[in-house]
Amino acid sequence: MPVIVVANPKGGVGKSTLSSNIAGHFARQGHAVMLGDVDRQQSSRLWLQLRDPGLPRIQSWDVSEDQIARPPKGTTHVVLDTPAGLHGKGLDAVMKLADKVIVPLQASVFDIYATQDFVRALAKKKRSEGTQLAVVGNRIKDHTKATEHLKEFLQTLDIPLLTLLRDTQNYAHLAAHGLSLWDVPANRVEKDLAQWEPLLAWLNA
Repeated sequence: MPVIVVANPKGGVGKSTLSSNIAGHFARQGHAVMLGDVDRQQSSRLWLQLRDPGLPRIQSWDVSEDQIARPPKGTTHVVLDTPAGLHGKGLDAVMKLADKVIVPLQASVFDIYATQDFVRALAKKKRSEGTQLAVVGNRIKDHTKATEHLKEFLQTLDIPLLTLLRDTQNYAHLAAHGLSLWDVPANRVEKDLAQWEPLLAWLNA
């Protein structure tokens, strides 16, 4: 049962969007998926509430930062959306549970510097916990100096950059209806699905 954790101590980097779409992908594949939301804002839980019952089912997973237990038997895939400011015992608990950790990061100098110590700390923990770690560039605008700066920063770390997800309103429109990229006709989100391919390959490896 893979446990996928989406984490970044910086708020507003798209953790809930990434988490809900990962869960949506696994559900569309026919897996028994649970989506946990440790974030106080409960964005992932709201997304589940907006989701039509006729769509592939995703169960909610009641967790808290102080108490993270394994989900019920029968669950095949777990996705955990974490809060801003995750650190200390909460971070340790998540890392012990996680098989793979994805760090969404925007091409902003403020986000990069706010995240770099966290990424380095995760890199140390992954060696001791056996957890796989990767970064996803989120809300990226092509051919900008900020994006080039992000790539340069990631080259200083021993962590793979899986993909760059473009800055588009598609995610906001889908989230408003509890939808993922895999719940709508592919031709509506063709560019986005193509950008997700390296991320999905890593998740399924």
